[in-house]
Amino acid sequence: MSDLGRLIAGRYRLVERVGRGGMGTVWRAEDQMLGRHVAVKKLHVPPHLYDDEIQKLYERTRREARSAARITHPHVIVVYDVVDDEGLPCIVMEYIPSVTLSDVLKRQGALPPEEVARIGRSVAAALRAAHDAGVLHRDVKPANVLLGNDGRIVLTDFGVAMQSGTPSLTKTGELVGSIQYLAPERLRSGNAEPGPACDLWSLGATLYQAVEGRHPFQRDTPIETAYAIAADTYEPPRNAGDLAPVIEGLLVKEPDRRMDAYEAERRLGEASGTGTTPVDPPTRPERVEAPAAPVRGGRRSSRAALWCASAVVVAATVTGGALLWLEDGAASTTPQPSQAHPAPRSPSPSPSPLPPLPAGYHLQKAGQGFSVPVRDGWKPKNVAGGEVAYVDPSGLVGLRVDVVEFAGSDPLRHWRETEEDQARRDNPGYERVRMGPTTFRGRPAGYWEFTFNGRLREYRAVELAFAGADGTQYVVYLSAPNAQWNEYRPVFDTAVKGIRLRE
Repeated sequence: MSDLGRLIAGRYRLVERVGRGGMGTVWRAEDQMLGRHVAVKKLHVPPHLYDDEIQKLYERTRREARSAARITHPHVIVVYDVVDDEGLPCIVMEYIPSVTLSDVLKRQGALPPEEVARIGRSVAAALRAAHDAGVLHRDVKPANVLLGNDGRIVLTDFGVAMQSGTPSLTKTGELVGSIQYLAPERLRSGNAEPGPACDLWSLGATLYQAVEGRHPFQRDTPIETAYAIAADTYEPPRNAGDLAPVIEGLLVKEPDRRMDAYEAERRLGEASGTGTTPVDPPTRPERVEAPAAPVRGGRRSSRAALWCASAVVVAATVTGGALLWLEDGAASTTPQPSQAHPAPRSPSPSPSPLPPLPAGYHLQKAGQGFSVPVRDGWKPKNVAGGEVAYVDPSGLVGLRVDVVEFAGSDPLRHWRETEEDQARRDNPGYERVRMGPTTFRGRPAGYWEFTFNGRLREYRAVELAFAGADGTQYVVYLSAPNAQWNEYRPVFDTAVKGIRLRE
């Protein structure tokens, strides 16, 4: 009997089968309660399985949902719910009209390097977010990369994903994932615990196939393919152009020498011409419980929300801080420190030459002794407390830079002890994306990314705090509507990459 038209969990009406894989069938369904389309993944249960094997399939489905739900990122599929259908779990996800990268490669062959770089940068960013959340995908391949009709690129199918600290669902010696995309360390020893580097190898094999039209280690049989991955070299790509060094860095057989997700995202961003390069990776990757929001730094007014088009920014006196009202209805307060302690001075390494400004940017003096790249057409705006802000023509997006005296020399500690609690209290819907240590030009720095709700839309913000060579502390902050985050995040990366400091 066909499932077409069936109602799942009394809510989701199956209207079209859109995909079928080894573990399940994916349907486009209509959410009868909210009146929107969703994707519903129904589990396959092969006949003649033992009860313990069926339970393992059930748990794997639930784990897929939990793994994907832990990650908040525009390039990772959004999971809405897990429901029961006649005793079988079904995953309810966002519906993305799309084709898979695998289908595109089968239909038209190899893709141009610039397009492959754009796709690869999105997948690398998704893996970075997954690894920061303590999740390994373990089955990165072209079939699990969705190319949305609207240009969005999404990593999906966390069906064999593994979370840090959870028991494995595989037997000793059992390998999970597609053989062509398994890292050599997994094939040399089936007992080896997978790490983030395994996902990066799979990304390298995916990029090679996308740009060359064939797998780097394709052989006649799976056994021969596995042996080639573990022991053989591959033919250098002929059509990769600027992608070649990235592919080579990802297909290094020794995992401790393999390119990581941060470097891959940066290099792929450069190769694609998007300029979307992340700040340096955290020195201690943190697990992300939930996405976060900062209310910023010491004596300055808050940055946890941003002005909007015809907004009148009013600074009002409140107990213990300053209040910033925005058109979208977001307000936030910043605690005033009782005492500020400058960071100790330390010798700085010889500065590397700064990159030229990207097209469409100009260098703007943002304070005494330092300048920052700003997009052409963005207007300066004075903000109470001495910050300098630059607002885009829509008035919904803004970049702020400031010299800050923290209540102590460690911005992370200050954020965690005072500002995050206040951000959570004063900003509706505050969610932490990531907060952790990083570096800026070889010096310790703090990174804080978060989402929060304005009155009309959801916002996303990111902040970097660091000290210059003379002990002066700086903050770079960007806030934009979450729906347009991919468009505006490069403004922050360009500002961080190109800031000129007094040294």
